[in-house]
Amino acid sequence: MTMSVVEVAGERLLLLPEKAVFWPAEKMLIIADIHFGKAASFRALGIPVPRGTTTENLLGLDALVKQHGAEHVVFLGDFLHARAAHASSTQQAMLAWRDSRRDLRLTLVRGNHDKHAGDPAAVLGIELVDEPHMVGPFAFCHHPDLDTGGYALAGHIHPAWVLATRFDSLRLPCFVVGSERMILPSFGSFTGGHVVTRAAGDAIFVTSGEAVHSVR
Repeated sequence: MTMSVVEVAGERLLLLPEKAVFWPAEKMLIIADIHFGKAASFRALGIPVPRGTTTENLLGLDALVKQHGAEHVVFLGDFLHARAAHASSTQQAMLAWRDSRRDLRLTLVRGNHDKHAGDPAAVLGIELVDEPHMVGPFAFCHHPDLDTGGYALAGHIHPAWVLATRFDSLRLPCFVVGSERMILPSFGSFTGGHVVTRAAGDAIFVTSGEAVHSVR
C-alpha cells in the first residue's frame, strides 16, 4: 500500500489508499461517510442488495486502527445511513467490534444522514458533536462549504475523479485538497461517488485501493 503525505495548516496528514486520513501527531484516524446500515436500509425497502457491507466496513476500519496505531477515530458525518440502520444485525456487529476496541476514542461529527437516522446507540460510547468541531488548526465537518475559521476536513460529496485516455476511462475515489479545506472520499462500501471538477488551487489525489496518486 502506498500513501501520499500532504502538509496543511502546518500539520502532516497521510492520505491512505483505504480512503481515510491519518493525523500522526494526534494518532487520529479520520473517516468520512461510512454509512453503516445502508444495504440494510435498501433491503428494508424490498430492494435486493448484497449483505455483509457492515462487516466489510468494520474489518477495514479495524485494520487501519491496528496498522497505524490510532487512538482516536473521527467520523465526518453519515455514520448511520437511515433509521433502518438500527436493525439488530447491524447494531450487534458494531457492538461486537466496539467491545474489542473499548480503549479507542470515537467521535462523530453529525451529518445530514445522522439527523434522519438518529444518534448511534449510547452503548457504542461515541462522543457526538456538531459541525464545525475544532481540534487544533482543523475544523472537522460533514459539509465542505462551511465558514469555519479553521482548515476544514469534510466529507458529504463522496468525491471521485475520472482518468481517461482516448480509448478508455476509469472513475476512482479521490481526495480534494484545497488551500482552506480537504474533502475526503466516502469510506463506506456500497456508497457510490460523485465526479468532481478541479477548482482553482485544488490538488486531486486518486486512490486505487492499493496506492494514492496525485493527478497532474
